[in-house]
Amino acid sequence: MAHCFLQVALDTPLNSCFDYRWECQPGEEPAVGQLVLVPFARREVVGLIVAVKGDTLVPLDKLKDAIAVRSQLAPLPERWLALVRFAAEYYQRPLGEVALPGLPKNLRVPKTVALDRALKKLAKEAASHDPTPSGMPVLNPAQQEAASSIGGAQGFTPILLYGVTGSGKTEVYLQACAQVLAREQDAQILILVPEINLTPQLEGNIRARFPGVMLATLHSSLAEGERMLHWLAAHQGRARIVLGTRLAILSSLPNLKLIIIDEEHDPSYKQQEGLRYSARDLAVWRARQLAIPIVLGSATPSLETWHHAASGRYRKLELRERAVRDAVLPTVKLVDMERDRPKDGLTSALIAALRGRLDRGEQSLLFLNRRGYAPVICCDACGWISNCTRCTAFMVLHRPEHRLRCHHCSLELRIPRHCPTCGNVDLQPLGRGTQRIEEGLAAMFPEARILRIDADSTRLKGSAQAAFDTVHRGEVDILVGTQMVAKGHDFKKLTLVGILNPDTALFSQDYRASERLFAQLMQVAGRAGRAGAASEVLVQTRYASHPLYGAVMRHDYDRFAGSLLEERRQAGLPPFMYQALLRAEAPALADAIAFLEAARDSMAFDAVMINDPIPMTMTRVHNVDRAQLLVESSSRPALQAFLREWIEILRGMKSRVRWSLEVDPLDI
Repeated sequence: MAHCFLQVALDTPLNSCFDYRWECQPGEEPAVGQLVLVPFARREVVGLIVAVKGDTLVPLDKLKDAIAVRSQLAPLPERWLALVRFAAEYYQRPLGEVALPGLPKNLRVPKTVALDRALKKLAKEAASHDPTPSGMPVLNPAQQEAASSIGGAQGFTPILLYGVTGSGKTEVYLQACAQVLAREQDAQILILVPEINLTPQLEGNIRARFPGVMLATLHSSLAEGERMLHWLAAHQGRARIVLGTRLAILSSLPNLKLIIIDEEHDPSYKQQEGLRYSARDLAVWRARQLAIPIVLGSATPSLETWHHAASGRYRKLELRERAVRDAVLPTVKLVDMERDRPKDGLTSALIAALRGRLDRGEQSLLFLNRRGYAPVICCDACGWISNCTRCTAFMVLHRPEHRLRCHHCSLELRIPRHCPTCGNVDLQPLGRGTQRIEEGLAAMFPEARILRIDADSTRLKGSAQAAFDTVHRGEVDILVGTQMVAKGHDFKKLTLVGILNPDTALFSQDYRASERLFAQLMQVAGRAGRAGAASEVLVQTRYASHPLYGAVMRHDYDRFAGSLLEERRQAGLPPFMYQALLRAEAPALADAIAFLEAARDSMAFDAVMINDPIPMTMTRVHNVDRAQLLVESSSRPALQAFLREWIEILRGMKSRVRWSLEVDPLDI
C-alpha cells in the first residue's frame, strides 16, 4: 500500500491549498476534481482535490491524513477547475474561496447522507433526451434571422441580441435552444437571469416548450436538498437546460454548448459580497474557453457590451419592432412638476390617466424605486430628522409596521411620540415611498384593486410569485412597485406606466448613474402595451428639458449610448479604463484612511495610477467607518500584474483594519 499526497483547496480567506497524506488503495486512486473530507483547525471540513502528487515539501511529521474521498461523486471536470482558477486569479481571491461556495451546502458537510439520497433519487429518474419542442409560434423575419444565427453559430461567438422591450427575445432564445438541442446529442444550455423572481415565468415557458427535456434551476432561494438535486442533474449531464441566477455560472456542466445571458446589463449579475465577481464576464470567458456561442440579450445593453459590439468584438443582432402584431412602443410623455403640482405624490395628469384606465378596465403601474412609507421623519420646530445612530443614513418610516427602519444595518425603532430634541409632538414624514403612494391611491380610488410589490411585501417565500400571478390574472387595477416590477414581466393588460421621482439619479456622483437610470426607465416603460393596446408612460419630473428624458421619449438608446461612451472616453472611464477598488473598514475613519495611505505608498507600478483614499459615500454602516482607494490603468494586463504583487503586500501588512479588493467595481 503506497502513500500519495493530496493538494486540497479549502474555503479559507488567505492561503487555501494544503497538503494531506492518503493511503492509496489499488485501483482506487483519488483524482483531481474529487471532494475530500479532511481535518482542519480542530474540525472536519470538505475540500477539493486540485493535485495528486508523489511527494510534498511539507515535513512528514506535520502532515495530516485525509479522512475520506467522496468517490460516489464523479470528479468535477478539468474545464470547470480551469474556470474557477481563472476567477480566483482575476479577482485576486484564494482558489478554495471561489470553488467551494459555489457548490451546494449539502456537498460541503462532513456526512454524506444527503448526497447519497440525492444520487439514488437521480438514478431512478430516466435521463431525458427528447428535445422535440411543442407549440412553436411563427417568428417575424427579424426574430427568425436572430434565432437561426444563434442556433447555427459555431465556435466562440459572442452575440449581442439588442431588442426593444416586447420584441420577443425570449422566443428567440427558445427557438435557438431547440436548434442546439436537436443538433448536438447531450448538449447542455445555460440560461442566466438577473433576479430570482424572473425565474418562474421563464421556467414555465421552457417546460411548456420542451416537455421531454430535463430542466434544472439554480438560485439561492431553493431548499438545500432541492438545490443539491438540481446541481447533480447538471453535473451528471442529465439536465439539458439549466436556468439560474448569477451563481449558476459556477455550476458544473460537462456538455455545455450555449450560454444565454438575459438582461445582460443588470447590475445584479455582479456579486457584491465575498467573491465580487461578474457572472456576465465569467460567462463570456467560459464561452471562449469552451469555444461555444454566448448570447447577451437586452433592450438597454451595458455600455461595455455596446462598445464591444460597436468595435466588432461582438456580433449584433437587432429586433427593432415588438413581436405582437400591431403592437408599438408606448408613447412617453414628461409631466413638469413645476407646472403640475403633485397631490399625494401624483400630478393631475397622472391621476386623470389612472382614472381613464380604471374606466376602461385596463391595468396601470406606478414605479417608485423607494420602499417604505417615507424616507425620513422630521420635526418642523427644531429641524430634528430621523438619522440612523449606526449609519450615515436616515431611518425610513414604515408606517404599517409602526417602525423606523434603517435599510443598511436593519436597525429598527418605534416611531417616537415626540421629538427627541425639543419634545414637539407634531412629527412629519418627508417624501414618499411605495407604502405612502399605496395609501394615497386607496383614498383617491376606493373602488380600485391596488397591489404593492416591493421587498417589504414579498418577504415570505413564494409571495413574490403569488403577487405577480395575481397581476397576470387581471385581478389588479393599479400596481405599485419598485425595481422588482421593472423588467422581464409580461403584463398583458397593462397600458399605463407612471414613473415617480426619478430625478435624484440625475445628480449622483456615481458616473454610472445616468446609464442605470436610462436603462431603468426604458425597462419599466416597456411593461406597457405589450399585448398590442395603445399605451403611454408618464414621467413626473422637475427637469423636463434634461437630455436623458429626451432620449427616453424617443426610445433612442443608440444615440444615448453613443454620447455616454464618448463622455467616458474623454474622461478616461470604463470601458476605456480598467479599475480596482480597495476598501477599508474600521471603528474610526482615520484608521481606515491611514491603512489605505500605507497601501498607496507600499508600491509603485508603471502604467498604473493609484488615487488618494477618500471616505465612501455611505461612510458609516453599523458603527463601522469605511473608506476606499481607486486604482486605474488603461491596460488590463498591467493592472492584473500590479494587483498580483500588491495583494501579497496587503496580506502582509499588520493592521486591524478589515479590507477587501474588488476588480471591475460597479459602485465607486
